[in-house]
Amino acid sequence: LALDLPESLYSSKLLNAVKPEKDVDGHGWPGGELHAAAGACALCWGCLNAFPCVATGGKKVLLVGVRGAEGAALQSMLQRQGATVLSCHWKSPQLQSEVSALLSAWAHPASPLSAPPCQLTILPFSVIPKRETPHCKISWLLFVFFSSDIEISRAQCPKAVDVLAKEIGLLTDEIEIYGQTKAKVRLSLLERLKDQPDGKYVLVAGITPTPLGEGKSTVTVGLVQALTAHLNINSFACLRQPSQGPTFGVKGGAAGGGYAQVIPMEEFNLHLTGDIHAITAANNLLAAAIDARILHENTQSDKSLYNRLVPVVNGVRGFSPIQLARLRRLGINKTDPGTLTEEEISKFARLDIDPSTITWQRVVDTNDRFLRKITVGQAATEKGFARQAQFDIAVASEIMAILALTTSLQDMKERLGRVVVANDKKGEPVTAEDLGVTGALAVLMKDAIKPTLMQTLEGTPVFVHAGPFANIAHGSSSVLADKIALKLVGEKGFVVTEAGFGADIGMEKFFNIKCRASGLVPSVVVLVATVRALKMHGGGPNVTAGAPLKKEYTEENLQLVADGCCNLQKQIQITQLFGVPVVVALNVFKTDSPAEIDLVCKIAKESGAFDAVPCNHWSAGGRGAIKLAQAVEKAVNQKNNFKYLYNLELPIVEKIRTIAQKVYGAQDIELSPAAQSQVDRYTQQGFGNLPICMAKTHLSLSHQPERKGVPTGFILPISDVRASIGAGFIYPLVGTMSTMPGLPTRSCFYDIDLDPVTEEVKGLF
Repeated sequence: LALDLPESLYSSKLLNAVKPEKDVDGHGWPGGELHAAAGACALCWGCLNAFPCVATGGKKVLLVGVRGAEGAALQSMLQRQGATVLSCHWKSPQLQSEVSALLSAWAHPASPLSAPPCQLTILPFSVIPKRETPHCKISWLLFVFFSSDIEISRAQCPKAVDVLAKEIGLLTDEIEIYGQTKAKVRLSLLERLKDQPDGKYVLVAGITPTPLGEGKSTVTVGLVQALTAHLNINSFACLRQPSQGPTFGVKGGAAGGGYAQVIPMEEFNLHLTGDIHAITAANNLLAAAIDARILHENTQSDKSLYNRLVPVVNGVRGFSPIQLARLRRLGINKTDPGTLTEEEISKFARLDIDPSTITWQRVVDTNDRFLRKITVGQAATEKGFARQAQFDIAVASEIMAILALTTSLQDMKERLGRVVVANDKKGEPVTAEDLGVTGALAVLMKDAIKPTLMQTLEGTPVFVHAGPFANIAHGSSSVLADKIALKLVGEKGFVVTEAGFGADIGMEKFFNIKCRASGLVPSVVVLVATVRALKMHGGGPNVTAGAPLKKEYTEENLQLVADGCCNLQKQIQITQLFGVPVVVALNVFKTDSPAEIDLVCKIAKESGAFDAVPCNHWSAGGRGAIKLAQAVEKAVNQKNNFKYLYNLELPIVEKIRTIAQKVYGAQDIELSPAAQSQVDRYTQQGFGNLPICMAKTHLSLSHQPERKGVPTGFILPISDVRASIGAGFIYPLVGTMSTMPGLPTRSCFYDIDLDPVTEEVKGLF
């Protein structure tokens, strides 16, 4: 809506309410555009170019009180862009109905939105009438403008979670409600729906991203909104729960963005239903048990240790079930504590942990670089048994990976028991089961194993469950959430999940680790790209989180885009290694030119993608991803020759080499002596047939973040090799990979605040 107000209506109160960055007359961003021409043409040119996020083609535009040459010029330019232009006087009795009709057109008939996803913002074109510019007569424009993610989330009232649960076919006793907008879903649902055919399984991956991320979560949400709310196809999004480390560090929230996000986004990004807290508690209980056991073994005789481990309670002495299981593993088939020999007592009571081999670390869900190396046991009560240790971020805990890969409560208990925390002094692995803590860990995780049900901005269902990092762990949400969602959507439905970072990291691990654990076969891969990231890979300047983008990223540059498409082509080739059809989703930004968009789509299709589609879901919600949804719907009918990249029977080193050469493009690998020693130890201990989970930078196909595009000829250095036996993979550390991020100088927490009156969170994203 374009409004022309007389100068008599100017007031300091009105003028001071205008944000300077929305002043397009040359006073603020995007400075000086209206000075490029004169008169009415200058106004119209500035109007239509200063706000590229407002697409007028095919829209209805209402001009209110716009008169004379300026109004005629503006009307002409809007019509040339394909808009239907109406006009109305300020005092017209039809003004209210015209404005209401215009706003209602923003809400798609099939969308469950209770209100149009927009807000009205008054924008000045000349806030100081005395300024001597050719357009000083024109005063104001009223535009539909997009809010911040958290404002958009808060403006939409989500449906009650029990209503959502009924809509998707859940029974009352299959959900545990947490407040009004989220609920845990019980695993008993899988038994009820065991004969229901699965839906189609869609994975969202990406090209090598910039530090800003390229919008995989946003694409995931936009795609399911398009499928369900606009094409009437049952669909489910399965997303990871964000770590509070990035939320308060650099990245901010991870609920999607714009009009393609999960709501309420504050709850999604913060505590949710407490799963990460449960993982932290379980992880640190196990860490405490390790050090306590070493202390007690070092300060007690065999007999004293045994008497404390198997005490007399109410006159009765007996083994606990987990202690009986340990006896059986040791080959001691006795159930009466009084019948063990001295040798059997020593064998049972002493784990003889070698402190130098402890691999289990404490965790906290905060970026804290000063916890990367610490000393524990310095108090006098620990009797001199100090040792060097470290903290990892909570989502890097093996318990998080176990949660993401488990298939049942029983399976989770078994995986927790298999966790290897150290070696004994004979070189044999010591497990959580040996420490007797497995049952307690399962108790702490009993609720966390249930997926959390939420919804998108358009009311479509989402499972939020688990949150392993892709550059440290395998980087995808839980197997259980996927399995439940595939049953709920039915044979013709779609489950869309995501893999963290680029396809070389998240997707490779999804296929080789998660699909092996779940037995599920993906139907299609959606590969997310942005013009911004492609320009970086084409030789553009560094992109830094929090810093303004350089002009190379805001102005058309076809050569940079063409050069950077090598990374897109490589990621398509990586997808083809697994035999799965791929659709490229170009996440469009307002600075992308039509020529740049066309070029990326053309190159993608020529490089083997089934289709390549520009998407505007950030600004238009599900409507902006309809073409992507249609492309995905067609792609799932293509021939699918899914296969794993390597056989598990290959030696550990050969599996690492296969990933390095076929996926990353390395010439070869180089293991440090420490890494080779660990490989030999794990092979000797019987862990050689596990899949590989590479811990590597996400900012390059190589181990060097600054090497963009498609590096070749490099030797991939493996500095260390560790094992997550409970989760079920070996993870090599590439280069100087850290498992504890640090806070930047300008952290996101500077912008996050709480209104003490309304209790609303501010500045989260």
